[in-house]
Amino acid sequence: MKRHYFISDNLDDLDSLEQKLEDRGVLRSQIHVLSKDDAGVETHEHLHNIESVLKFDVVHGTMLGAVVGFILAIATLAIGEYSNLTETYTWTPFLFLAVVLFGFSTWFGGYHGIQTPHKDFKRFEVDLNEGRHVFFVDLDKEQKKILEEVTSSQPGLKKAGTGPSTPRWVVMGQDKAVDIATHTFP
Repeated sequence: MKRHYFISDNLDDLDSLEQKLEDRGVLRSQIHVLSKDDAGVETHEHLHNIESVLKFDVVHGTMLGAVVGFILAIATLAIGEYSNLTETYTWTPFLFLAVVLFGFSTWFGGYHGIQTPHKDFKRFEVDLNEGRHVFFVDLDKEQKKILEEVTSSQPGLKKAGTGPSTPRWVVMGQDKAVDIATHTFP
C-alpha cells in the first residue's frame, strides 16, 4: 500500500471525494482527513477524521523515552554491580532508581511527543495553519486508477505527494472491527 496526499481548502469537496472513492470500492478505513477544524470535519457525513492522538508523535516519543529509560536503568544496575556498593547498601536503592529512571524517561518521551507534530504530517503544518485540510488515502496498486479517475474531476484539489502507508493488515483490521461493531452489536 502507498499513501497519497492531497490538499484542499473546502471540506464539502473532500466529503464528495470521499463518497466517490467509497462508491468505487475504496474502504472508509483507507481514507482520512487531517485538519485543525475538527468540528467542521465532524459535520460532514463521509469525512473520516484522524484521531487526535495520531496527529502528534506520542507513540514514537514514548517508545524513544522507554528505550532511553531502559538504557539508564541498565546503567544504574551495572554501576551497582561493578562498584560493589550493593554489598554495603543492598540492591534496593539501585532497583528503585532504575525503575524511577525508566518510568520518568518513558513519561517524558510521551510528554515531548504530545507537543510534537507527527513526523508524517510535519510537512503540512503551514497548510494546516492557513486553514487548509489534508486528505490522504492508503491504496493498493490496483486501486490507484480509481483515485486518478475520481480526483481528475476535483479542480480545487492539489496533489501533495506520496508516502508510506499504514500496513495493509492494520487497515483491513480496522475495517473488520468497524463492521463487527456496527453489524453484530447495532
